[in-house]
Amino acid sequence: MRLEIIRRKPEGPAHPTPLLFVHGAFSAAWCWDEHFLPYFAERGFDAYALSLRGHGLSEGHNAVRWATLADYVADVAAAVEALPAPPVLIGQSMGGFIVQHYLRKHALPGAVLMSSTPPHGIYITALDMMIRRPMLWMQMAMAQYVGPTAAADRTIRHSLFSPTLPDALANRYMRRFQDESVVIAWESMVYAVSYWTRQIETPIHVIGARDDAFVPAFEVEATARAYGTRADIIDNLAHAMMLDTNWESAARSVHRWVNRTLALPDASVGAAA
Repeated sequence: MRLEIIRRKPEGPAHPTPLLFVHGAFSAAWCWDEHFLPYFAERGFDAYALSLRGHGLSEGHNAVRWATLADYVADVAAAVEALPAPPVLIGQSMGGFIVQHYLRKHALPGAVLMSSTPPHGIYITALDMMIRRPMLWMQMAMAQYVGPTAAADRTIRHSLFSPTLPDALANRYMRRFQDESVVIAWESMVYAVSYWTRQIETPIHVIGARDDAFVPAFEVEATARAYGTRADIIDNLAHAMMLDTNWESAARSVHRWVNRTLALPDASVGAAA
């Protein structure tokens, strides 16, 4: 299976530990290349972003609706093995759930969960959305089973992004969204990581967005508790935090934690290639 991996490298010497970013549902590696990959390349990191099978320029589009959690975990494993050194693994939303399952059997220098599906799965998140945001729940169901073009742009747009993000930019991002696996939605309810969190030895940083309509702050905090840490809940930020207006606050949170975990100097700034 040929997988798309976007790379941004620093102009000077790179830190020994690379970063590998894993996208969420309906997206691909491009979402990290807008801001995060250049940001971390400028700070001396070899930064990579993976497109899971059936996403972006990776193979498998004809079967993406039936891709499984095991398939996506295998894609992450293949990407990690292709890197020159074990990376810090960073996953957002569904990508965070995939990262957690990968870490059940693999140890890495670190991992970051951003607006991630909690280790107990999405059933509480889905119930919360059904009660508090029924229109969003219906639109997400349409996006999942019919395709993202079937969902009302306005409902999804105001849930993914902050009001301060220009509509033209939000619309440009949303036009790039694509079909997602139907299977993964069900597996995210059934295949919880909760039973194995104590077996995960990799240090984990948990980030949430204060204005997240998909993964509310209380679920982010539950994720942090499961891994024995505290969540960093960032204000003025919505679910698609790597693309939102205040994306740099999330990037700084990741950068500070990675520097501290890898014992790197804070003032490691270079120029992006």
